[in-house]
Amino acid sequence: MTDQKPASPFKRTRVRFGLATCLFGLLVFILGARPEWFGLDRSPVIGFVQIAVFIIGLGIICVGGYLVLAALWNGTQKSIVSDIGLRLVSTGFVIAVASGMADVFGFGSQLPPITPEFGFLQTIGVLVGEIVIGVGFLMLIPYQRVTD
Repeated sequence: MTDQKPASPFKRTRVRFGLATCLFGLLVFILGARPEWFGLDRSPVIGFVQIAVFIIGLGIICVGGYLVLAALWNGTQKSIVSDIGLRLVSTGFVIAVASGMADVFGFGSQLPPITPEFGFLQTIGVLVGEIVIGVGFLMLIPYQRVTD
């Protein structure tokens, strides 16, 4: 049987703060993705404001997830895999932002003066970005070796 120390109050506080940040980010993300759930839908299409709000929510989720997983390392040195995971989280967020805002940045399928809409290819790009973020979070988890 291994002798485990209880988590320090500082670590618990950091984990709780990170989880609260993730929850707040999820609410912002849902507000952008499904404003009709909050009685705020004013348009039949997903426009710039909705895209910006759910991208901001995704960014808050990424920050909160990193805070939680960094706290789980509990002051020990992080592995190379976790460093790569952090970079994947950042890269996935950049992919999601670039895909979601493609029309606004000028390299999407609906260039000005057409009103930007969230199309099929942008949906695929944001989903790919979210998958990359998820893989990065999995790589950030502090796995421990079991020794006998």
